[in-house]
Amino acid sequence: MCDIVPQKKAFVPAITAIALCATLLSAPAHADLRPEPVPGGVAAIIVAPAGSPRPEVSFDGRPVLVQPRADGWHALVGLPLDTPLGEHAIQVGPEGNRRALAFSVGPKTYPEQRLTIKNPKLVTPPPEELVRIAEERERQLAIRSRFRDVPVNRVDLDLPADGRLSSRFGLRRIFNGEPRAPHTGLDVAVPTGTPIRAPADGVVSMVDDLYFNGKTVFVDHGQGFVSMVCHLERAHVAEGQTVRRGERLGDSGSSGRATGPHLHWSVYLNGAAVDPALFIAPRPAR
Repeated sequence: MCDIVPQKKAFVPAITAIALCATLLSAPAHADLRPEPVPGGVAAIIVAPAGSPRPEVSFDGRPVLVQPRADGWHALVGLPLDTPLGEHAIQVGPEGNRRALAFSVGPKTYPEQRLTIKNPKLVTPPPEELVRIAEERERQLAIRSRFRDVPVNRVDLDLPADGRLSSRFGLRRIFNGEPRAPHTGLDVAVPTGTPIRAPADGVVSMVDDLYFNGKTVFVDHGQGFVSMVCHLERAHVAEGQTVRRGERLGDSGSSGRATGPHLHWSVYLNGAAVDPALFIAPRPAR
């Protein structure tokens, strides 16, 4: 139930006449990735032929993850929840020799969720906590926007804990009758003390106890591909530690702004919070 400030949108430059139209993939870029070019989703775009050097790609001035596939280099573009509908563009190539590739963002409607929080300070924080909250938001934005330039051969993710998916990404949240920022993650209903595991290989980029998130761990998977787990009871890793897929990051809990024990899991691409469900195998209904 994390309160992570939405990423601000930058102006998308007009597409020139020489811009090439991108090929949006009709099939997933990986077996467990299901691209969806909607607000809060991922656009997968072929940007260069197979066998060529990895191209530089950016969206709204931020570098984008580029992955080699059999049919060419694929750019995986994270789209913030406030992305306007319609035509956008990525920039491909080095500075001074860039070309624009167009793609379209379609609509998606997210449902509303009403929650009751017992501690009113977690709905409307007292003035003395506002400086702390602002500082924590800036730190999280910096961590999730970091671009660690390493190869990323897999973008499928494992669910960090086995449990019922209780609150989906994108929910328009109302706490104690007051509208708040949309839900920027996926909640898993698990009891306190459940092992929380790394969804993929990476480097731990942040471990802290935050006002809204409670005990939190960020893992950097490379090229702006970042995941975060929070509301933990405790963390078992340290900043700078290399972790492997399935390695224990911590134990679930209810720290921070939480109505009870659960896992909150967020995934970021090029600084944007995107739907974690796109990166895991579809879950059967329970």
